[in-house]
Amino acid sequence: MRSPRNSIFTLALLACATFSLAQAAPSAIDNAFVQKQFGSSCTVVPGINSMVADMNGDGVDDIVIPAHCANPLRDADDNNYVVIDPYDTFFGYGNTKITSTFASEDPDRKGYVLLIIHGSGPQAWRAEKPLAKFLVINLPYKELNVKKMKIKKRDIPAIYAVENGSDAMTSATFWDGKKYRYTPIGSSME
Repeated sequence: MRSPRNSIFTLALLACATFSLAQAAPSAIDNAFVQKQFGSSCTVVPGINSMVADMNGDGVDDIVIPAHCANPLRDADDNNYVVIDPYDTFFGYGNTKITSTFASEDPDRKGYVLLIIHGSGPQAWRAEKPLAKFLVINLPYKELNVKKMKIKKRDIPAIYAVENGSDAMTSATFWDGKKYRYTPIGSSME
């Protein structure tokens, strides 16, 4: 059983990070847009909104899209994106060729991914040639939000995920200047 102190600590952390950075993504985020950017095996997850925010700190809007991809590695070369696994990397093993085969603990969420497009120029994330594209695998989530997170006395945008399971585990995934990193934040008993 978790102590009430852990739950209070988690609630305090979440209360400190209530300022949301993300703007709701326009209705242009549909399966046609996702498949143009990431290939035919990807579709938008209904019921969880995409978010627009400057994830990499370059002053240009980026987009985070909750999606389902049946085969994340298949279209990576053709669609110019990088498949990453910050979750399993945090736990010691991030080889995406192997971790992409891991089964989800929640069969209803098998194949859930995050698609991140780093924008370029005045068109931002809509640019014909974005700065970079990432397909994040194995990140458990049932709710998402982009909020500020304090790292080394700087406020940076992070993707906060309320993960699957009865403990309502919360995590943050953020750009460290070179790559996306995952960090667990805590849990609260329901």
